[in-house]
Amino acid sequence: MKKAGNRTKSAPAFDAAAVRGDFPILDTQVGAHALVYLDNAATAQKPQAAIDAVSHYYAATNANIHRGVHYLSAEATDAYDRARITVAKFINAAEPRECVFVRGTTEAINLVAASWGRANLRKGDEILLTGMEHHANIVPWQMAAEATGAVIKVIPVTDAGELDLGQIDKLINPRVKLLAIVHVSNSLGTINPVRDLIKRAHAVGAVVLVDGAQSSAHLKIDVQSLD
Repeated sequence: MKKAGNRTKSAPAFDAAAVRGDFPILDTQVGAHALVYLDNAATAQKPQAAIDAVSHYYAATNANIHRGVHYLSAEATDAYDRARITVAKFINAAEPRECVFVRGTTEAINLVAASWGRANLRKGDEILLTGMEHHANIVPWQMAAEATGAVIKVIPVTDAGELDLGQIDKLINPRVKLLAIVHVSNSLGTINPVRDLIKRAHAVGAVVLVDGAQSSAHLKIDVQSLD
């Protein structure tokens, strides 16, 4: 609540109708009802602004980026690089070149596991996961462990749907080379204490991969603050 003079002014309510209006696909009628779509974790529907941007690219600037000096390539490259700057600001990256575009979170995790993982993991090293990871943050590490001889350990989950941190000092030890953890669980909605866990992992020399597929849409993300 906000006070205006002697009056108490309510904060504006979330306008669901206005938000729905941004997404043309939600005008679809299913029988006698307007379409309700909840499967955003798998495929997010696109707002009109995104549809217009893609349409404009194909209509006005369709060309390969970073590979040509002609007008269309220069325009496409400029738009692509501006998008990277926008993403960097959105997550407060130190600089735009820290942001790598991939097709989705699954590809991103597989990329890290296949590149950093296979180059840095050795026999007996530990990969620390949690019991609430999406399979996209499990299978790539199983494959990396099989290829390198590393061992996977798991932070368990309590009956309340939260990480059981009772054994965390024993689990985060100098043998751990990577902590791979979901920020917000896609199935439970649990918000994990990633800031504290990142700090603990770094203290033993481990690197951290945070699956931010759910959190980036709902929480303010500051990768520099999270370290």
